[in-house]
Amino acid sequence: MGTKRRRRGDGGMEENTMAILDTSCFSKSTQHVADDRLSFLEAVRSGFLVPENASAPTNKMYKAIFQILKVENSLDLIMSSYQLLLELDKRFPQVSLSVAEKSESSSPSSPQRNELVVVEEAWSPFSFGPDVSSCEKQDLDKVGGSLDAIAFHLLIGDLAKVAEEANTKTLDSKPLRNMLLFQYLVNVLEGDFVPRNLAFSESFDWIYVRESLLNMILVSRKIAYKGLIQDCLSAIFELSQFSMDCSHDVRSPETKLEEVTGKRHTAFALALPEIVKCTCVAVQKLLLMIIELDSSKKAADMEGQTTRADGALDKPRLKLDMIVQYLLKYIPKTSVRTRRSNGSTNDSTFGGVLKCFSNGNSTKSIVKKISTEVAQLLLAQAFQAYISLPSQHSTEYKEDIAGNSLPEICNSMISAFTCLKKTNESKKL
Repeated sequence: MGTKRRRRGDGGMEENTMAILDTSCFSKSTQHVADDRLSFLEAVRSGFLVPENASAPTNKMYKAIFQILKVENSLDLIMSSYQLLLELDKRFPQVSLSVAEKSESSSPSSPQRNELVVVEEAWSPFSFGPDVSSCEKQDLDKVGGSLDAIAFHLLIGDLAKVAEEANTKTLDSKPLRNMLLFQYLVNVLEGDFVPRNLAFSESFDWIYVRESLLNMILVSRKIAYKGLIQDCLSAIFELSQFSMDCSHDVRSPETKLEEVTGKRHTAFALALPEIVKCTCVAVQKLLLMIIELDSSKKAADMEGQTTRADGALDKPRLKLDMIVQYLLKYIPKTSVRTRRSNGSTNDSTFGGVLKCFSNGNSTKSIVKKISTEVAQLLLAQAFQAYISLPSQHSTEYKEDIAGNSLPEICNSMISAFTCLKKTNESKKL
C-alpha cells in the first residue's frame, strides 16, 4: 500500500476558531447565528488558506463547514461553505501522488513511478462503517455528520426533482443546496479516485482502487446498484432538459425578475441555471468514474486480485444499457432512424448509436457536448459489454438486445472511431 501520513492540525487554532461557532445552534436559523457562521468560515479561510505554510484544519472544523453546507438556507452561507470546502481540498488533498525515490539497485534509465500518499485519519464527508445509521426515510438536512451510501443515493434521486421544486411559487433553497452538495461530493470522489486509479495502472495493486470512496459506495449492500445508475440517468435527463429550458427562455431579464420578486431570494433564481448546468456535468463525471472503475476492476480480475464483493458493473446488459441511454441524451433526435419503422421512430439500440457516430454532422454535434475522448471511452466500454453478453455462443440474443448482428456492430465501431478521428483532426485545424 502507498505511504500514509497523518493529518496535521493545530489544536490551538481549532479551539479559537470553533469558539466563534455555536455548534448547538445548527437546528436554528437566525440572523445572529448566520453572522456567527459567516465569521467562522472567514476565520477558517484566514487561518488556513492565507498563510503559505499553514497546516490543514482539524476534522472537527471540516465537519462544521460541511454541516453548514448541508443545513443552511442562506445563499451566502451555502456558497461560502461550498467554496471553502473546495479550496481546502485543493490546498490539502487527502489522496495524492508523489514521485517515488529510486532504490540503489534500480537502473538510472528506469522510469520513475508514482507513489500513492494517503492522509491517515483524514475527515471524509462519507461514512461506511457498520455504526452508520440508515437515513433512508430522513431528509438530508436532518442527518448529522457524514453521509452513507443511502444518503448519497437519495441525494442523486433529489436532483431529478430540481425542475419541479424550482417552479413552485416559493423558491426554496433546498434544490440549490442539494446541487452544490452533490457537486462537492463528486469533487471529493474524484480527488480520491483519480490518483488511486493512476497508481493502480502502474502497479496493478487492486487494493488502491478497492479502498476508494467510490468503490465503497458501489459495493455497499445498503443500496441497489441498478437503481443508483437509473437515478443518475434520470438526473441527467431532467437537469439537461431544465438547463435547455432556461437557456431557451427569450424573455427579458426584467420579466424574469418580476416573476421571482415574491420569492424568498431573487439571487436563488439568478444562480439556479448555472448551478443546474454544473450539476449535470457532475453527474456525467460520476458515471464516467464508475465506468473507469469497472475497467480497472476487470483488469484486476484478470490478475486474480478481486473477490465477489468487488463487483461493480458485473452485468454487461446493465452496463450496455447505461452507456446507450447516456449517449442518447446527446444524439440529435432526427439523425438515427430504425430500419423497421420507416423513419418514424428514433433507433435507441447500440447499433443505432454507432450509426449516428458514423455520420459526420451528428458526430460534430455530439462532441460539442462531450469530448472526443469521452465519446471514445464510452463506445469502447459499450462494445466490451456487448461482446460479453451471455449469448450462449449465438448472435440471436445479441441481435435482440443491440438491434444488429455482431459483424454489423464491428463494422459500425470502425466507422464510428474513424469519424471521431476525422472530427477531432478538423477541430485542431
